[in-house]
Amino acid sequence: METDVRLGVDVGGTFTDVVVADGDGITVLKVPSTPDSPDRGVLDGVAQAGDAGLDPNAVDFFAHGTTVATNALLEREWAETALVTTEGFRDAVAIGRQTRPDLYDLHAGSPPPIVDRERRFEVTERLDRRGEVVEPFDEDDARSVARAIGESDAESVAVAFLFSFEDDTHERRMAEILREEGVDCDLSLSSDVLPEIREYERTLVTAINAALKPVMNRYLGRLEEHVADVGVPASVTVMQSNGGVASASATRERPVNTLLSGPAAGVRGAAHVAGAAGFDDALTMDMGGTSCDVSLVRDGDPVVTTEGRVGDYPVTVPMVDVHTIGAGGGSIAWVDDGGSLRVGPRSAGADPGPVCYGRGGTAPTVTDAHLLLGRIDPGTFFEGSADEATVREAVRESVADPLGLDVEAAARGVVDVANANMERALRVVSVERGHDPRGFTLVAYGGAGPLHAAELAAELDVPRVVVPHSAGVLSALGLLISDAVHEESVSTVRPWPGIDPAELTARFDRLEADAAERLNSEGFPPDRRRIERAVDLRYRGQSFDLRVEVPEGRLDRGDLTAVADRFHDRHERRYGHATPSEPIELVTVRLRARGLVDPPSLSRGDGGTADPDPRTTRRATVGGETHETPVYDRPTLGSGATFDGPAVVEGDESTAVVPPDAAATVDDLGNVVIEP
Repeated sequence: METDVRLGVDVGGTFTDVVVADGDGITVLKVPSTPDSPDRGVLDGVAQAGDAGLDPNAVDFFAHGTTVATNALLEREWAETALVTTEGFRDAVAIGRQTRPDLYDLHAGSPPPIVDRERRFEVTERLDRRGEVVEPFDEDDARSVARAIGESDAESVAVAFLFSFEDDTHERRMAEILREEGVDCDLSLSSDVLPEIREYERTLVTAINAALKPVMNRYLGRLEEHVADVGVPASVTVMQSNGGVASASATRERPVNTLLSGPAAGVRGAAHVAGAAGFDDALTMDMGGTSCDVSLVRDGDPVVTTEGRVGDYPVTVPMVDVHTIGAGGGSIAWVDDGGSLRVGPRSAGADPGPVCYGRGGTAPTVTDAHLLLGRIDPGTFFEGSADEATVREAVRESVADPLGLDVEAAARGVVDVANANMERALRVVSVERGHDPRGFTLVAYGGAGPLHAAELAAELDVPRVVVPHSAGVLSALGLLISDAVHEESVSTVRPWPGIDPAELTARFDRLEADAAERLNSEGFPPDRRRIERAVDLRYRGQSFDLRVEVPEGRLDRGDLTAVADRFHDRHERRYGHATPSEPIELVTVRLRARGLVDPPSLSRGDGGTADPDPRTTRRATVGGETHETPVYDRPTLGSGATFDGPAVVEGDESTAVVPPDAAATVDDLGNVVIEP
């Protein structure tokens, strides 16, 4: 799928990032986000790209990272939704699992259900675990439910019947009856959205999808119309949580797949940059204005999970395994009632932003602390910013005086607390998943990530940090190098030794046909596709499973034996033990179909020098001590440039700090590589 001009726009909490890739290289821009109307920020970014030389009519690939679905779920601003379930299971989505969010919190409660009880309806029907009819589908009952929904205020309807992943006939008939009875609502069937076991999770995800459908339909409709109005002929594609893009039409059908749209794009971009630099295993760290997202890359690909959570809700669709904390450049520093310094999760956001932005902010933030420590220069980093005295007074009033510290010590404390929060997050995705950080490279991006990365790497014994050339807009760059990805799955719980290889092959063939139809509609010919097959297996009696790759082509008994052997090996690596004598079960059949894109080159015109001189020096606190610190302009650093810390490297969209006991090298792609 050849393209000439690619445009990627990623909407963050504080900034909207824009990357344009064409034959002349890569152009990057940042514009303020517009939380009240995110599509307006997108159009502002396209307009500024036009001012920088982009011809909108030449754009033939437009990819978008969005937080619309995420914000709607977190802020509970979804559409009024009705749910139709099997008789007796009306309250399953509210009851959930008998797990406590906090073991020692006696007052911990469950999140509010996506669908209120008065809009949850039951229909007489029942399948057993093998898909056999136990209770026939009652059409009169279904029509009565359809009429009740039609008289309600529901904008969207979710249908989730028991064991519909084994046979979806009843769900599809329910959808037909809703239409026959004139119910003019968006529809989401669990057999389409998530045809997998575990009733609560499947019903919840289907309800979330239904609740988000009208929200995303309205947003994408406006965006597509406005993008066309400014002259961009390319169809809108949207980053999915699994690290691949999909058409706007596919996104409208499954908006639940976009809940990690922006973070997934960043991890995809980090994996690409790390691989191009020669590092296939990486920890990724995206610190923007409101949050910090951390993840893991193994063998060049982001780790994908089906056990993710977004806010209070388990969302079991495939998504990049991202752990998010409220630690961004705009995170507010405050002192709690016990006299402890806290950073986040509240953020100053894009408006008014940190105090140093000069937009009316009064609460001190991590960015303000960096400014007082000399790590960032308001004269070059912020246009029209507040003076340092205003920032100093804000830190004194809110942090220093309550703690009995001077302002500089308070600023150091703010950075140290933010670092501690992010170190714990990095341990979650590495050490707590059984990965030794010493075998990884830390890729730091976002506007604030490179300010903290080297200190975090030292604490975790990570051997090197890579700061990409376009670190501040890497999520937008990730949009341009991401394949189209479609996930297909179906649960079929059966003893593995009893699986017929021919039947399993036929099941994969059906999933591949569905994926091929999607890729055909997006313009990917057969020679631009890659199919990956896998199964989820478990020991009989387990409630959790492991994913194991399955070879391509027609399967035979030897292939199934090899898959079982891989399961035992993976179980031992993951949990420290395996029991090959125990019977295993097939749980879910999975297929991932990729539409392959030609990523833009990361090479750059090298306008810098291998022997750069600092632009200036200034007093900056780096590594816990204050130094007269060289400050380098990022554009002056050519391939092969090396320099020792302490140092500050200032770019157009991010700033990196090199500690005193480290050295920095600029590689052929313009990445700054920091090593002890």
